Amino acid sequence: MSAPMIIDPMMISAPETQSAAASILVAQSEVEFAVCDCCGLTEECTPAYIERIRERYFGKWVCGLCAEAVKDEIVRSERLVCTEEAMAKHMNFCKKFKASGPPPNPTVHLISAMRQILRRTLDSPRVRSTPNSPTKTLTKIHGSVLTRSESCFPTLSEGL
Repeated sequence: MSAPMIIDPMMISAPETQSAAASILVAQSEVEFAVCDCCGLTEECTPAYIERIRERYFGKWVCGLCAEAVKDEIVRSERLVCTEEAMAKHMNFCKKFKASGPPPNPTVHLISAMRQILRRTLDSPRVRSTPNSPTKTLTKIHGSVLTRSESCFPTLSEGL
């Protein structure tokens, strides 16, 4: 997943600044692959970024998705939880998920899940925003309804 780097042109006059600019370009183009300690996702990152993330997460590399999951774990927790404890919970979840493995037959699994969703939909009572016949219901409640005569002006009909 390599992305092209666009660098703005700059004026360089002295030879010392040329070597400094070259070292900056080399440092910018230096990327390493980091594997997430939670989920196993591989990302391309600069060494400086990898170091910052490892400092934040107690020496472990955590991808962006897992970092968000750790933050969510802290927020959702009923009691005050530190980052290290939330990360341990998330890593435990990831290990359980990896250990479960894919279903033996994914197609059959998908079909049964869709069947279950369809059954739940058909078995649940239907909620409608309007009743089947709104005019009959309005007539029973109010006694009269506005209807259209042959002209464009509405008239009150009595006892429909």
